[in-house]
Amino acid sequence: MDHRRRYIKTQAFSCGSFANRVFGLWWPVQAKFCVVSQIDNSAVATNQFDVIVVGAGISGIGAGYHLQKECPDLSYAILEGRDSMGGTWDLFRYPGIRSDSDMHTLGFSFKPWTNPKSIADGPAILSYVKETASEFGIDSHIRYNHQISAASWSTETQTWTLTASVGNSPGGGSGEAEFTCNFLFMCAGYYSYKHGHKPEFAGSQDFEGDIVHPQEWPEGLDYSGKRVVVIGSGATAVTLVPAMSDQVEHITMLQRTPSYVVARPGADVWANRLRKVLPERAAYAITRKKNIFRSQFFYKKTRTDPEKVKELILGGVREALGPDYDVDTHFTPTYNPWDQRLCLVPDGDLFAAINSGKASVVTDRIERFTAKGIQLASGDHLDADIIVTATGLRLVTVGEMDFKVDGNTVDFSQTRTYKGLAYSDVPNMVSTFGYINASWTLRVDLTCAFVVRLLKHMAETGTRQATARLRPTDANMPELPWIADFESGYMQRMMPMMPKQGDREPWLNPQNYSADVKALKAPIEDGVMTFT
Repeated sequence: MDHRRRYIKTQAFSCGSFANRVFGLWWPVQAKFCVVSQIDNSAVATNQFDVIVVGAGISGIGAGYHLQKECPDLSYAILEGRDSMGGTWDLFRYPGIRSDSDMHTLGFSFKPWTNPKSIADGPAILSYVKETASEFGIDSHIRYNHQISAASWSTETQTWTLTASVGNSPGGGSGEAEFTCNFLFMCAGYYSYKHGHKPEFAGSQDFEGDIVHPQEWPEGLDYSGKRVVVIGSGATAVTLVPAMSDQVEHITMLQRTPSYVVARPGADVWANRLRKVLPERAAYAITRKKNIFRSQFFYKKTRTDPEKVKELILGGVREALGPDYDVDTHFTPTYNPWDQRLCLVPDGDLFAAINSGKASVVTDRIERFTAKGIQLASGDHLDADIIVTATGLRLVTVGEMDFKVDGNTVDFSQTRTYKGLAYSDVPNMVSTFGYINASWTLRVDLTCAFVVRLLKHMAETGTRQATARLRPTDANMPELPWIADFESGYMQRMMPMMPKQGDREPWLNPQNYSADVKALKAPIEDGVMTFT
């Protein structure tokens, strides 16, 4: 142990309880805040908590609520790398940013969504997240500008030690802090906050206009009266095109291949009517169940009768765009519905923009960028003043951090997923990953409920370490992708980095709400999660 670690350990014990000082144990005694003086010209703080949550987006705020409601005797902190909460809904600032899931399922189970718009814009969602954090006092547990770079588990002390870069520390400047906890709850999402996925386009240096990625949208970008090309066919592209169409000269969605696009009302009429006759919580709960059932039913139909669902989706597109529009070329994918994520357009806004003549869709391949736009493989040229590369996210594994267990680096691609939320041989750690075929928050709520059950079980049994371990009968399980039957490029790029599924419980990640409800409510003692 080097001088710095010796000093940190001494200071941590000196500011704890009598049990800390005598036995060197702090679980489940509530820990106290400790500040270590400057060492080697860097401000180093050490803090002990029972649980540390990484990330203050929807997942992290949900985790905070469940922890303080179900485990009030446990101390917790939420460490957030940025200077504000909200995650996705604070990071992305491009025109029209909105949900592509209804807010009665994307919202928290414990906090009714009361806005009349069910498909909500980013600012409204961010306001809802902040209101939730303030209402339940979760915001007081958040430490901003704490970017976690490494997490190390020690079986000897049964603690995680987290290393954080701290920006905007007291007195200005930045420094480094160390935190310790018994349980680590990762809620940092699945994509890099540093930058998005940016393919190399030949000739991009020749383009004389602005090239913008939606994740790095510049404040004050003036696109009024400009010719804009949006490269992409996913949720971001179908949001940008109608949002910008009123102000541009013309906007083109340039896609290599089409996606399935489904129009849906922006407001849930049924939900709004229910709120007039029922208490908010009751109306919200009923609407939530209705929307969960509907989304599961629709997804199941895409698996059992894909041709019928395809016919239904394309019929809606033809009705919206008219008989003369080339739906086969621009809106008919080669795969079945939900083999990749569907694109939702509230109130058919994309179709309205196309019908207005201010927007168009081009299906072609890019040969190169030119000084004035994009040269296509077909020989056509798209003139542009601004090119938006809506080419997706750069996905990462578990918070873009380095993990070690007892000094050994964790390669998550060599682990097995335990119920889609924990990892074989990685103790006292759970991570949230929502649904790709339903609302993200549905699985966040299930994961949080599992975590508090696990923590309660550990407290009741006097155990400090919970680790999912392969049974002898599991050793020869086939290695299956972490998420199966989903062809989207951004997910396929991620699969090699992720843990593998097996072919039996609890080594499955089914991306199925009903199956997860059953699996995550099963007894904690299952012969796989081992306790010491």
